[in-house]
Amino acid sequence: MGLFPIAPSHRFSCLFIAFVLLVKVEVAVAQNNSTTTTISVNVGMVLDLDAWTGKLGLSCFNMALSDFYSNHGDYRTRLVLNTRDSKGDVVGAAAAALDLIKNGQVQAIIGPENSMQANFIIDVGNKAQVPIISFSATSPSLSSIRHPYFFRATHNDSSQVKAISAIIQAFGWREAVPIYVDNEFGEGVIPYLFDALEEINVRIPYRSVISPQATDQEIEEELRKLTTKQTRVFIVHMTPILGSRLFAIAKEVGLISEGYVWIMTNGMTNLWSWMDHFDMESLQGVLGVRNYVPKSKELESFKVRWKRKFLQNNPSMVNAELNIFGLWAYDAAFALAMAVEKLNNANFSFEESKAVGSARTDLESLGISQNGPKLIQALSSTRFKGLSGKFEFVNGQLEPSVFQIVNVIGNGEKAIGFWTSKYGLIKKLNFTNVNGYSTSRANLGTIIWPGDSHSIPKLKRLKIGVPLRKDFREFVSVPPGSSPNSSLNPTGYSIDVFEAVMKAMPYAVHYDFYAFVNANGEAAGTYDDLIDQVFYGHHSCCSDVLLSNYSEQNYDAAVGDISIIANRSLYADFTLPYIVSDVVMVVPIKNNSKKNALVFLEPLTGDLWVTSTCFFVFIGFVIWVLEHRISEDFRGPPSQQVGTSLWFSFTILVFAHRERVMSNLSRFVVIIWCFVVLILTQSYTASLTSLLTVKRLQPTVTDLNELLKSGENVAYRKDSYTQRFIQQQLNFNSANVKTFNTSDVLDELFTKGSAHDGIAAAFDETPGVNTFLEKYCMKYTTAGPTIKTGGFGFVFPKGSPLVADVSRAISIVTESGKMREIENKWFKKHCTDSSTLVSSNRLDLGSFWGLFLIAGVAAALALIIFVADFLYKQRDVLRGSEVSTWKRILQLLRNFDQKDPRSHTFRQSELTEGRRIDNIEMMGAVEASPNTNCLHSASNSNQTDLSSVFFGEQGRPSTSHEVEDTSSIPSP
Repeated sequence: MGLFPIAPSHRFSCLFIAFVLLVKVEVAVAQNNSTTTTISVNVGMVLDLDAWTGKLGLSCFNMALSDFYSNHGDYRTRLVLNTRDSKGDVVGAAAAALDLIKNGQVQAIIGPENSMQANFIIDVGNKAQVPIISFSATSPSLSSIRHPYFFRATHNDSSQVKAISAIIQAFGWREAVPIYVDNEFGEGVIPYLFDALEEINVRIPYRSVISPQATDQEIEEELRKLTTKQTRVFIVHMTPILGSRLFAIAKEVGLISEGYVWIMTNGMTNLWSWMDHFDMESLQGVLGVRNYVPKSKELESFKVRWKRKFLQNNPSMVNAELNIFGLWAYDAAFALAMAVEKLNNANFSFEESKAVGSARTDLESLGISQNGPKLIQALSSTRFKGLSGKFEFVNGQLEPSVFQIVNVIGNGEKAIGFWTSKYGLIKKLNFTNVNGYSTSRANLGTIIWPGDSHSIPKLKRLKIGVPLRKDFREFVSVPPGSSPNSSLNPTGYSIDVFEAVMKAMPYAVHYDFYAFVNANGEAAGTYDDLIDQVFYGHHSCCSDVLLSNYSEQNYDAAVGDISIIANRSLYADFTLPYIVSDVVMVVPIKNNSKKNALVFLEPLTGDLWVTSTCFFVFIGFVIWVLEHRISEDFRGPPSQQVGTSLWFSFTILVFAHRERVMSNLSRFVVIIWCFVVLILTQSYTASLTSLLTVKRLQPTVTDLNELLKSGENVAYRKDSYTQRFIQQQLNFNSANVKTFNTSDVLDELFTKGSAHDGIAAAFDETPGVNTFLEKYCMKYTTAGPTIKTGGFGFVFPKGSPLVADVSRAISIVTESGKMREIENKWFKKHCTDSSTLVSSNRLDLGSFWGLFLIAGVAAALALIIFVADFLYKQRDVLRGSEVSTWKRILQLLRNFDQKDPRSHTFRQSELTEGRRIDNIEMMGAVEASPNTNCLHSASNSNQTDLSSVFFGEQGRPSTSHEVEDTSSIPSP
């Protein structure tokens, strides 16, 4: 019996209720099972399970699936992971992918972890329409555009090159050497790195390629080559294992020391946290660029859970740390699970291959996924915020937004800044006070450089070759007894200009000067040989052809009076010229003491003499026309009139005239003509004075053809490129060509003359010629044509980035006036340049045509006014119709030849004459009168005199009317 006995009448009811409840529970369970039925979707994973990345990716992917479906229990699909070990081999990875597609019929493949393996598997995925999702294959050569079924759940390596170039630009480094592994991973990023550095004018003089199977000895040999280069900035792009070996050997060689810069790409920076203590010692002071992962609570929680679970499965890897590749594997699992769920009632089967025959290969027998096209669309549209940050496929890959720049210090690292594609270098991810893109070093934190140095590494000290000159030391002067292997302090114009230019550079450039001499202290070669040493210094392949006497003298640059010519530019790069340099001819000056009786005619050209004479005659004619009818000075016999007119016009040059001009028109013409004559005479006097004093100094030779025809000897400066101009362009016979190396030797050759084994002319560049003429300014001068050249410039190796910066600095120095100060320091003029004494230009019509035009217009205008007035006054003659035209013209000429009775000059003269006669008659009448007091009394009574009678009141001349009135006064 039980504790609670049931009555027999109720037992049946209880059994019935229990049965009903049992049925309901079974129905509910059945219904629940029918609604939670899941669809298993096979996916594959190809990883090297013995490698760190493979273990990390597998653990993170499995944890991601567990986390995803625990949070999305209502999803109908479930990813079932099929793992294959690639054994770190390309063929093994391809075979594993074939097995997963053919036998496992997977809908997607995760992996492989490196770019070389992915390059093979991508083609397999395209053929079977199975998406390949890699969270660690970063090579830019793996393009999603060419392979639509390839998804890169990581960042392309090419996305970091802008961040690296921004660092180099911030510190002003002009050269960088990439060190990369010789495989798909290493070579893929190099073209993008070259382009990024070229945009900021940074030169890559050398590429250091390391084989993946290189031994330590081979790596050391390659690194020792870098110690001979000028470049101090190295960019390392390789796998962590090979990279750690490289840095360890570089430290032993001495490259991880003060003055060097090492920058690692994210291929190493993302993974250096698992390196042991020995490896970190060789990385001290190294900069690294890595992908930035924003902090979040979810990320911190996952790190703790992953560490605990990973150590359970791998207890030996105590120092293992989660990195970004594990986060990308985790997020890739989320993305794939979300994309598969979007397919709903998709067909996850494979279509059998249509290939037939027993000889079908594995590739030909692959089936084609029926779900592939829809799955890649679903993956492309999947967006969420993952542990690594924003997760979204753009053109089949993740787009980076921020890179972090870190500095290795001790056993850890220090974040010194960030780089973004929009703002460039920034110290903190706070965009409120950021204005535009910046590459300023102020946006980076304090850096500890290799060698525990706080000073910014500079360019390697330049070894600059300086030529040895025996003459023209104003340009460059090397101390006597200089050694080829010891630095020195040369002086001269070129040296001062170079030092001023270096101070104007946007960054510090350190350099030492070395004399281009041999062990005996003599010049080691020509200027072309000096340029060859700059070329050989940066082309180690060519060192076998160096001459033995100066084979060790390889230079980073050359400074001196080095001319820029096309042949030299084939082997080196030149800066902008800092001084103009042309090839000119120097000849002696002859003393021309021969007297010339017609020297007074030479100041004016023939056309100016003719024009002046014609205008003298023309002005004389105009004055005669204007004065003939009103002035007695221009009347008389025809010969008298012609002589007077010419006399008046020509003598205006020297003195005032006895002949007076009465007409205002004449006075106007004379004023203008006097102004013209004044300028003409003053110019003539100045030109004649110059001609008489300069005439005695003339060059002995003015034409090259004269030298060639006469077979005269010429000379050029020894070791100068002007030799090829003389023999190739000017076609001088080599038997007639001599050399000189000092100014005194050149003067001696000129003194001997061509007939006595001397020379008649010499050829040199203008700077050297100017220096020579400064010493012998009254004996020689330049003559003949000028051959244009490029000028003097500084020499740098081919492709050197310093060329552009130095050229800009030359422009800055020139515009600031510093160049003029240096020139005045070294080239002081002590005498007049003879080249200005031998030139005396004759005055020609072109200089005076404006004056003649003014005088001609004034004279013609006065003549037109006079003719118009004369014809108006003679209108009665012109109107006469009873006579012929010829007779009217003759009458006009007769009237013109007569005095103008209405002219005030003739009326005044007649009035004066009449008064004189009347006065004589009146005086005679007074004397004849018996009453001598009559006139006196009349005079006293009327208070008048004769002046008032003839000249009117107050003694003024009376008018013609007054004269007529006074003439009617009766005599007493």
